[in-house]
Amino acid sequence: MSIIHAIGRRKTAVARVFLKEGSGHISINGRDLKTFFPTGILQSKVLQPMKLTGTQEAYDLKVSVKGGGVTGQAEAIRHAISRALCTINVEYRPVLKSEGLLTRDPRMVERKKYGRKKARKRFQFSKR
Repeated sequence: MSIIHAIGRRKTAVARVFLKEGSGHISINGRDLKTFFPTGILQSKVLQPMKLTGTQEAYDLKVSVKGGGVTGQAEAIRHAISRALCTINVEYRPVLKSEGLLTRDPRMVERKKYGRKKARKRFQFSKR
């Protein structure tokens, strides 16, 4: 099996995943998973597609991620891993699709409008 490449996105974060057969080692931007994402919630988000398909110890992952915040990056990695697993085995697709891991989350930050403080917030109104 050769190296499988997949891209995942969330908000402004973009993750590139290179997946190959191995022992389950995950490297993100040259660092280990536990040092890159110190909280357990973010680690479980990244590992969710592999837990669902039962491939935690089967593949090595080399991930390069940029942009966004830590949660957006974790969800972008999760999206990329899900896509890569689907290219390896088509039988994983229904399991991942039912959990919503193959859907690109389209929610982005709304742009700021002129004449307003933020996208929707207005300046304080004074009647008198």
